[in-house]
Amino acid sequence: MSRTHSLKVADDAVELAAEVYRVTALLPHEETYGLKSQMRRAAVSVASNIAEGAHRRSDKDFARFIAMSEGSLAELAIQARVVRRLQMLDASSLATCQAQIRRLERRLVSLRGRLNADTLAKQ
Repeated sequence: MSRTHSLKVADDAVELAAEVYRVTALLPHEETYGLKSQMRRAAVSVASNIAEGAHRRSDKDFARFIAMSEGSLAELAIQARVVRRLQMLDASSLATCQAQIRRLERRLVSLRGRLNADTLAKQ
């Protein structure tokens, strides 16, 4: 499988991480080692797992790393909901981030599906 598509997904993940850093800068100071740190680590983990998986030798390994990215993205989505529920940020501050999370989730699921299909086709 061509890894070209994964580069666009990785770019999207990097943009999400940058947005998470912008948004979490608005969190209260007491969240420096709490939600702010967790959200930033989860966002960076999404992009990092895509990059690492893209450099694996097999589509099966790549799909496994995409699944890990999906897990980190799910963590980030829940953390954003907690921030909103606790009213640490208003909905408009989180809107871009949440839209990016939904878009990236769809793209990761699609990429993993194609990788799994390619793996099955090779067997």
